[in-house]
Amino acid sequence: MDKIAVLLTCYNRRNKTISCLKSFYKAVDLLNGAKEFDVFLVDDGCTDGTPDEVKVLFPQVNIIAGTGNLFWSGGMRFAWETALSQEKKYDFFLLLNDDVELMETFLNDLFLTHDYCFREYNKSGIYVSSTKDKLSSKISYGGTLITHRGVRVKSVLIEPTDVPVRCTMANANILMVTKSVVDKIGILDKNYVHQFGDYDYTLVASKNEIPVLVCPGFGGYCSDDHGNSWLASDAPLKQRIKYLYSTLGLSYKEQIYYLKKNFRSQFPYYFTMLWLKTLFPVFWTKYKKA
Repeated sequence: MDKIAVLLTCYNRRNKTISCLKSFYKAVDLLNGAKEFDVFLVDDGCTDGTPDEVKVLFPQVNIIAGTGNLFWSGGMRFAWETALSQEKKYDFFLLLNDDVELMETFLNDLFLTHDYCFREYNKSGIYVSSTKDKLSSKISYGGTLITHRGVRVKSVLIEPTDVPVRCTMANANILMVTKSVVDKIGILDKNYVHQFGDYDYTLVASKNEIPVLVCPGFGGYCSDDHGNSWLASDAPLKQRIKYLYSTLGLSYKEQIYYLKKNFRSQFPYYFTMLWLKTLFPVFWTKYKKA
C-alpha cells in the first residue's frame, strides 16, 4: 500500500485551515483505504486557536510546533524534514496550502497522473493540481510553462485539460512529489524563507529531466491573493525600500538568490525592474500597463 506524507504549515488562518483539512479527508474517504495518509501540520506560532481546534476535529494530524518565524517555505521544509525523519518510509509527499478547498477527485487525478508519468516517461515525477477562483472560475495557481528565454522570461500559466500536460515550474498549492524525486534532488532549498521555494524546486526538477506534470482538471478552489508586487508612488520611499526587503513583500535577498540560480542570463533585466518598481513606481505602473 502506498504511503503518503501530507505537508502543511499554518499561521492564524483557522477557518481556512479547518476547511482545507475537512475537504482533504473527504477526498481520502473516497479512496476507501486504498492509500495510507499521515498529515504533518506545522503550527508556526498561531494565536487564533488553530492547533487546538485541529486536535479536536482531526486528532490523527501530527501537529509540529514551529518557531514563529518559519513563514511558508520554512514551515513546509520543517514539515517535510519531520516526515522524512519518521521510521515509516513514504512513497509520496503531498504539499498543500492551507487556504485551498480541495475537490473530492483531486487525489484520484494525482495518482492517475503518476501512472501516466510512468507510461510516458518510464520514471516518476512531480504532479501539480491546478486551483481556480470560486467566484470567477478563473485559474489561480498551477503549472507554468516557460515559452521563451531572452532578455526576460516569457511564460504562461497552463489551463488544465483532460490529460496530463508537462510544465516547467509549478506552485505548491497542491503538489505531489514522489520519493525518487526527493532521493535525487532533496527537498525545498533552505535559502528560501517564504516565497520562491516551490518555483525553485520544480525548476530544479525540470533541469534534472524530472517530469513536472499538470494534472487533468482542477483540484481545488483558491483565490489569488497576491495582488500588486509593488507599492504605489504615494507610499513614502522609506516604506517602499522596507517593502523591497520584507519577507512578505518583494523578499529582495531571496529573489536575488532565486534569479541568479535559475535565470542568470535574465538577471540584469529583473534586477533593474526590482529597483525600478521600488524607486520609480509611477514609471513601473505605466510600463506594466503598456
